[in-house]
Amino acid sequence: MDLGKIEKLYSENFDKFGIDSKSVGWNSPNTQQLRFEKLLMVVQNRSESFSLNELGCGYGELFKYATLNGYNINLFNGYDISEKMLLAAKDYLNDSKAVFFKEASIITKADYTITSGIFNVKFDEQKDRWETYIKDTLKNMFENSNKGMSFNLLTKYVDFEAKDLYYADPLYYFDFCKKELSRYVNLIHDYNLYEWTIIVKK
Repeated sequence: MDLGKIEKLYSENFDKFGIDSKSVGWNSPNTQQLRFEKLLMVVQNRSESFSLNELGCGYGELFKYATLNGYNINLFNGYDISEKMLLAAKDYLNDSKAVFFKEASIITKADYTITSGIFNVKFDEQKDRWETYIKDTLKNMFENSNKGMSFNLLTKYVDFEAKDLYYADPLYYFDFCKKELSRYVNLIHDYNLYEWTIIVKK
């Protein structure tokens, strides 16, 4: 999968907005934090020490949010395809527990793996190819998670669809996760955003 257009989009966003939720495609810090709250439900006990992979870490806001809210992260592996985002994250977090990788897939084992929003912008990619990319990425995330993983997607339950975005059927991905990844799958679709979150535990 060629992710060049996506890398260009987020690098240009960062040039325009800097350390801001708009750089990573979210309208406000409040909606960004609501997503983090749902995704971090995969963590069984926030006070127990754990390691975390994040695919598409942007400038590192998830790690910052988790740390400020009592999550005891002993190692954070941040992945992004935008060099500008990774350099910003290193400066923004300035934490020895945070290490960064310019990779499109996970290459480190951690207790949990999280991704937020990376599957939403497909540009003109064919739907079947995009879905294959998503499923391959979810398998990669799960294989590199000791305890569980979580991800989100825009929901197909909307009145309007933007042409360059991907709106996903939550039941399709729930079924995929149950059949291909784990018996322990939780679909969260009861919060006030046009999206859903899935938690998969081992």
